[in-house]
Amino acid sequence: MSEQIDVRYRDASLPVADRVEILLGQLTLEEKAGLLFQNMILPDPSGGLSAPNPAFGLPGAEEYIRGRHMNHLNVLGAAPDATAFATWHNRLQEVAASTRLGIPVTLSTDPRHTTSDNPGAALSAGSFSVWPEPLGLAAVRDAALVQRFADTARQEYLAVGIRLALHPQVDLATEPRWSRQLQTFGEGAELASELGAAYIRGFQGPVLGPESVATMVKHFPGGGPQKDGEDPHFAHGREQVYPGGEFDLHLKPFEAAFAVGVSQVMPYYGMPVGTDLAEVGFAFNRAVVTGMLRERYHFDGIVCTDWGLITDSFIMGDPFPARAWGVEHLTPRERIVRLLEAGVDQFGGEACPELLIEVVRDGDVSEERLDVSARRLLREKFVLGLFDRPFVDAEAAGGIVGRPEFREAGLAAQRASVVLLRNLTHADGRPVLPVAAPVVAVPPVASPDLLMVEPPLAVPALRLYVEGLSAEVASRYATLVPAPADADLAVLRLRAPWEERPTAFENRFHSGSLDFDAEVVAHVLEVAAAVPTVVDVFCDRPAILTPFADAVAALLVSFGVSDAALLDVITGVAGPQGDLPFDLPRSMAAVEASRPDVPFDTADPLFRFGEGLRYPA
Repeated sequence: MSEQIDVRYRDASLPVADRVEILLGQLTLEEKAGLLFQNMILPDPSGGLSAPNPAFGLPGAEEYIRGRHMNHLNVLGAAPDATAFATWHNRLQEVAASTRLGIPVTLSTDPRHTTSDNPGAALSAGSFSVWPEPLGLAAVRDAALVQRFADTARQEYLAVGIRLALHPQVDLATEPRWSRQLQTFGEGAELASELGAAYIRGFQGPVLGPESVATMVKHFPGGGPQKDGEDPHFAHGREQVYPGGEFDLHLKPFEAAFAVGVSQVMPYYGMPVGTDLAEVGFAFNRAVVTGMLRERYHFDGIVCTDWGLITDSFIMGDPFPARAWGVEHLTPRERIVRLLEAGVDQFGGEACPELLIEVVRDGDVSEERLDVSARRLLREKFVLGLFDRPFVDAEAAGGIVGRPEFREAGLAAQRASVVLLRNLTHADGRPVLPVAAPVVAVPPVASPDLLMVEPPLAVPALRLYVEGLSAEVASRYATLVPAPADADLAVLRLRAPWEERPTAFENRFHSGSLDFDAEVVAHVLEVAAAVPTVVDVFCDRPAILTPFADAVAALLVSFGVSDAALLDVITGVAGPQGDLPFDLPRSMAAVEASRPDVPFDTADPLFRFGEGLRYPA
């Protein structure tokens, strides 16, 4: 005799609350347990089903969906082309539709619209449009631009089937050494609040619905005040400290997120030290999840932990313990119980529903407690329209993702985000930037296949020496020369310094001193002595520029802009519109003396939050 399933939960005319209860009442314990887990999956570049991935210890798609009843999956790695991505998504949904109740998959992703490539924070854009990092958006200080970006990303996500953004990150960048500043909106609470809210509006719209991408604001109650700026992905960075008593300041951007209806919240890995809170990771902390989120802020959306709080793992070949800070002594089963008691709904970066099933069957957690979280998770799937329209148009995706107007908007935002901090003048009173040069014609040349003759090329007569830029890109703007002495101008692109760490994964999270090596400083000074020199520093953290700031002809900082976007600014195609989203410290001594929870606390910064020059009209 076949099982009778009440299919009324598929009736889109019924209220969402009714559909949730009809479906929830039919879930087995195993299906409820699967709902409460979300783990990573790599898209298949051919559009087929994902196979197991040994580098990250990940199961394949069939095992996730059929074997473990999991239907929340986090897309890891660079995306294939849009059509293949959408086809792959549809294959996942086909598997999900063939299960007993046909619960559709919710695909999530970390940010993937920039040049970053860090599997623990943000991913390279691939076929998506490319924009500056959130710090760069913060430099432009335009909420309308942030909302436009988010709406663009929403359209591109929807085209390939991504329905949950594991962002925005509204932490305050108050510890200059902290590893995670690049995806924040900087050091100022008011700016982060305004831009974070605009970001959520762009993804979700006025209310969450079928055309929305749900957002997960993080990392509650605010990352940033990390002891010594270390990252709590790792045991040595687990402590979060508040010597300046500014715990509540870090809550401000989250309050703005709640006001615009953010759908989900991620607590941080860090454990508070020296406060009235228990010294355990925030997700394990009932006073934070239930006391603050549920009771103080009346948040009734989904609370999902940060990744990997329950089980140990291998990442890029190296062993990493669970980020169960303060409760390391508990077993994985006991950690699950502690997290549920704290009030979380879902375990991020984990795929062990069998442990949850055990703790329920052993009486450590009631099935009714699972129902509370399952209800929230199902509700979001219904509200997003996943049960009604689980598939996407794979052919149409290629015409939406990375469409020309999206790419041009991203490029314009990159240009605008560049911050100009120093711009000397020539003897005749002209500023060094923008640089304009006469153009010379290069005679026609035969193409490599000898089938046609290329037309004359217009190449600037400016002689340019470059380091850290693509020669192919730079050659479109100037004639490149091999040595500074042969140049009219040098352009050096540097990255903010960081200290080497023992594992590949940890080296994705830049930590440690903000001082450039003496060799780098000496080289910049040598080039600057030979030729007027423009230095651009990619500031994923606020680098100390003191040793060469006064020696260069022009000083720029950027937050994820292409070589072409930078050279467009240098040559005056567009002007820099950015202002610093954080202070740039004068010295490491000033950084070490500052309080990690207090913004703008380094003594006598070299450049202050909000500084930024413009080109003359």
